Amino acid sequence: MNYRRLGRCGLKVSELSFGSWVTYGNQLDVAAARECMAAAWDRGVNFFDNAEVYASGKSEEIMGEILAKLAWPRLKYVVSTKFFWGITDGPNEKNTLNRKYLLNGIDASLKRLRLDFVDLVFCHRPDPETPVEETVWAMHDMIERGKALYWGTSEWSAAQVAAACAAADRHHLRAPVTEQPQYNLFHRARVEKEYAPLYDEPGLGLTTWSPLASGLLTGKYRRGVPPDSRGAIPRLQFLVESLTDKKRNEAVGRLEAVAQDLGCTLAQLSIAWCARNPHVSTVITGASRVSQVEENLAAAEVIPRLTAEVMQRIDGITAPLAD
Repeated sequence: MNYRRLGRCGLKVSELSFGSWVTYGNQLDVAAARECMAAAWDRGVNFFDNAEVYASGKSEEIMGEILAKLAWPRLKYVVSTKFFWGITDGPNEKNTLNRKYLLNGIDASLKRLRLDFVDLVFCHRPDPETPVEETVWAMHDMIERGKALYWGTSEWSAAQVAAACAAADRHHLRAPVTEQPQYNLFHRARVEKEYAPLYDEPGLGLTTWSPLASGLLTGKYRRGVPPDSRGAIPRLQFLVESLTDKKRNEAVGRLEAVAQDLGCTLAQLSIAWCARNPHVSTVITGASRVSQVEENLAAAEVIPRLTAEVMQRIDGITAPLAD
């Protein structure tokens, strides 16, 4: 496993990482989640991604229990959480990035994670109703109080990230160092075009999610929705239309030949393609069983095989269908 700096900051994260969205507290119990985390750790993963809202806090509880049982040295791993949607009801507890919510939220997350601090904390979505200065001050104070080491944004526009950086600069506060956007072969414009001005200055790093487009890029949806797939989960029915898109599934079929020529699976090809982007610090992978962890993380061996010629071949298949 290779390790990359998170943008311009000094923190290094494994180029492939492991996240708990969808699985922890929903598809996985503590025992299965522990097996997957341990398998990722054994293969060099040092970054484990989480969020307050995942399984309404249960995901953090499971990860916290696992970290306590595995007892890895705290300096060896990186943990994140995210705030915006909230998990309790109230005018200052939902869909906000106001100071009250953020500073209460971090305390509750640390308790669930059984940690003294998280390495990364993200503003999970932008909040147009809270002044950006207020949010930046709260994130700065979270770090100053030793409850987080770095902060970032997730699915913010380039203009919103730039505004946060400008506010931090004006008030001499800690600025966001990372963004966590969706990025895959069919969802590319934000990472490749919109964020382009942010890579040199302020030096933004990326922790990207959904490298397999929720499973579309594994090829499993080419003949409909398998009963044991993510698309069959009732609360994820909103994904079905995109997962069964005819043209994109036909493109996935053509990608299979590229994967075969490289001696890898479609999933490994898709993950390696994301990591091939030099602006991506880490690609967050997910899994519901150890065999998936092993397959996904083997994508690290595929990254060097993606020559300019191979990348051009992949673009010819997928770029016309990407947004």
